[in-house]
Amino acid sequence: MNFVSIVLGSKCDYEIMKHCVDTFEKFNVRYELIISSAHRSSSRTKNYIKEAEEKGAVAFIAASGMAAHLAGALAAITTKPVIGVPMKGGAMDGMDAMLSTVQMPAGMPVGTLALGKSGAINAAYFAMQILAISDKELAIKLKEDRIVQAKKVETDSKEIEVIL
Repeated sequence: MNFVSIVLGSKCDYEIMKHCVDTFEKFNVRYELIISSAHRSSSRTKNYIKEAEEKGAVAFIAASGMAAHLAGALAAITTKPVIGVPMKGGAMDGMDAMLSTVQMPAGMPVGTLALGKSGAINAAYFAMQILAISDKELAIKLKEDRIVQAKKVETDSKEIEVIL
């Protein structure tokens, strides 16, 4: 039973990460979602990662802000892919989270995505690309989605384009 695990550092991250959830639901991809902090509930985080791996988690998405240690903490626990989504907020409005998420020591990789809605959506897409390596049906859905996205660009352009 393969699935992707989404771990939020706090409840306030859900407003943005709901876009990740919505993307998984659009593609009928199984996921789990919990709140667990690298700092405030480190034992819970460690125990959850181990349990999720045993149940079939293929990848982990970690969303956190400020010091943003969550993705790195997950990478220290699992050898499954970890995708970090830095959250806006704090004194540096997310830049601190971005830098914390991207600066991992050698051997502890975290794929770091953008701040905000795009990062949340792309985390889902990236995780689905990992799943699609062994799921041909999902791979086809992702290819079809690319075609739909390309057609939308053409449709949007036709509504406003001026070509001489």
